[in-house]
Amino acid sequence: MDEVNIAGLVSVIIFYVLILGIGIFAARKAANATTTDVLVAGRDMGWIVSFFTLTASQVGGAYINGTAEIMASSGLVWAQAPLGYCIAMIIAGNVYAPRMRRAGYVTLFDPFQIKLGNKVGTLMCFPQFLGDIFWTAAILSALGSTVSIILSIDRTISIISSACVAVFYTLLGGLWSVAYTDVVQLICIAIGLVVAVPFAMTHESVDLDRIDNTWKGEIQTPHIGLYIDVCFLLVFGGIPWQEFFQRALACKTVQRARISALVGSFGMILFAIPSALMGVAGSAADWNQTAYNGTIPIPPEKMSYILPLVLQYLCPLPVSIIGMGAIAAAVMSSADSGILSSASVFTKNIYVQLIRTKASDREVIWVLRIAVVVSGALGTALALSANSVYGLYIMCGDLMYVILFPQFTCVLFLEVTNGYGSIVGFFLSCILRILGGEPYLGLEPIIKYPFYTDEFGQNFPFRTLIMICSFIAIISVSKLTEVLFKGQYLPQKLDILGCADPDYRTRLRIPSDDRKEHEMQELNPAVLYDHKNMSDSLLRKGQ
Repeated sequence: MDEVNIAGLVSVIIFYVLILGIGIFAARKAANATTTDVLVAGRDMGWIVSFFTLTASQVGGAYINGTAEIMASSGLVWAQAPLGYCIAMIIAGNVYAPRMRRAGYVTLFDPFQIKLGNKVGTLMCFPQFLGDIFWTAAILSALGSTVSIILSIDRTISIISSACVAVFYTLLGGLWSVAYTDVVQLICIAIGLVVAVPFAMTHESVDLDRIDNTWKGEIQTPHIGLYIDVCFLLVFGGIPWQEFFQRALACKTVQRARISALVGSFGMILFAIPSALMGVAGSAADWNQTAYNGTIPIPPEKMSYILPLVLQYLCPLPVSIIGMGAIAAAVMSSADSGILSSASVFTKNIYVQLIRTKASDREVIWVLRIAVVVSGALGTALALSANSVYGLYIMCGDLMYVILFPQFTCVLFLEVTNGYGSIVGFFLSCILRILGGEPYLGLEPIIKYPFYTDEFGQNFPFRTLIMICSFIAIISVSKLTEVLFKGQYLPQKLDILGCADPDYRTRLRIPSDDRKEHEMQELNPAVLYDHKNMSDSLLRKGQ
């Protein structure tokens, strides 16, 4: 093992202390707070914090490292994540979030449980749990790669210590701590990467002529279907994320949530630029002219390390240290998002709605803290065995796309949706996705879609096909069961999910625009409060 970089280690510790201090400072806002205050910051998030925290819901260690990795290995055309998630945030912030915010929901899964009942709604939480774990693991894995290369510190130690710090301040302040550290996170990323880019691009080993014909990347004919599939996956799979909606629901008004999402989507593109340039520098470098002593050319399995390698070998030591500290702080403060997200959903939608419906705020907050620890531990365990950051990053959207996106859309916008349709759609998409295989999980494909090859695997946009099948199943089965029970073709006693109830279609009636919401608050403040009480009542009944 190489000698530990003492200066770099001190830099990282300073950044860690800074993040921890900001998190503890923000936790004071959550002192003596209710559960809602901790989960959605009392719906009192200001403009500046909203801008930063919604941007940071996507921009973090995995985003930065993954963009550099794919630029270096495959070229610009395959760096789909920045633009894909940018479009996803615009759609989520302007189409989905306003309905969620007007209804006064606390988590992404409140409308599921109100519409479908507690048990069916809880089933929909599991893709989110898995997605959050993959997301947290991707972030922590990125940190471990960076620290191990630049500081010569054991990867396991860096991952575990970072997770512990993130868990600690999230325990104390909930979303307030997460949001305030998001501000520091983005500032750190901006400083660290913007300072490093000029040094990396002008290093003597970098010759852009080497990649004149390759930096754009290429879509081979057999990969066109895969490319289309990933594009749709990133856009629509990037919508149903608790991390985003937790922040959007914390905004004071619907209009603030909309504007913050637009600013955040623009910010995502800006933050991808320096990361992409670092990837370009890494691919254009002649590593034989540097102090790098690994395999040359850098093998594909090491491409996830390209950003820390560029910082270490193409930048002066002070710049490398600044970049290292910035990325470490960004990764650590991003990990808290996934940890808090899964803990929030478990506490609100499982513990309170299924296990202890009369739990006090004090009890619920303690359950949330325990859930934060468990979520952090699971993400850390997966991070220790992660290989490709970009692969984990894509997998997160994969789960959201084929399973949760059609469910979320149907529940929020289609009144006909009921529990029977949702259950069929859920298991159909799960089964079809598993049968399609997944190399990152070692699953061999049982269903080989058109254009499948042993060399490249599935080249048909099968994820999109599965998503469409899920939509069709949810709508058709929901309508069929409604006709069967309401038309008394089947006895009412078999309707265990209550889809024939008179109020089934109207449970999610929400004010249709911001003006009506404003008028309701101004002329009759009790109206929205009553709607919230009705929602909570239905949640607890599990109708």
